[in-house]
Amino acid sequence: FSTYATWWIRQAITRAIADQARTIRIPVHMIESINKINRTSRRLMQKLGRDPYPEEISEVLDMPVDKVKNILSISKEPVSLDKPIGHDSEDSILGDFIEDRTIISPERLAERSLLKKQVDEVLRTLTTREERVIRLRFGIDDGYHRTLEEVGNIFQVTRERIRQIEDKALKKLRHPSRAAILQQFLDNFHVK
Repeated sequence: FSTYATWWIRQAITRAIADQARTIRIPVHMIESINKINRTSRRLMQKLGRDPYPEEISEVLDMPVDKVKNILSISKEPVSLDKPIGHDSEDSILGDFIEDRTIISPERLAERSLLKKQVDEVLRTLTTREERVIRLRFGIDDGYHRTLEEVGNIFQVTRERIRQIEDKALKKLRHPSRAAILQQFLDNFHVK
């Protein structure tokens, strides 16, 4: 009984450690693979006198190199974004140096605001119907580009009639007096 109980106690402890020891939980079967790779890596380090390459570990364990590399990358502990950076600077943490690409710069916001005002100004030179067709077709107000059919249903006319209204409005917008307003914006701000 004692050998049987010892085995189950050891397994329960090992499983608890595997489930709770890391910030990000790794499945037990991966922990076993990580431990096997680590043991092999230590033996090879003693034999070679240097850190072994993943290819060497792969050869000893008869495991694909990609799998060894994957397991080695999984076994690394995550780095906290609250980790202090520098020797004596208590104010700097790692998270301060990571760029948030979802934030729009104030300059970009100003450019967008100015562009919207100029587009509104140019569109107001069209008839009310033409302006509304252009806004709906190109999604100027809500970002949703509607089809000729959808805009036709809103105005209760055919899609061909909407195409004609759109063509007429675009022709007006291409006129140098109107186009110059937006072209000036494009030249000054290099909008992409």
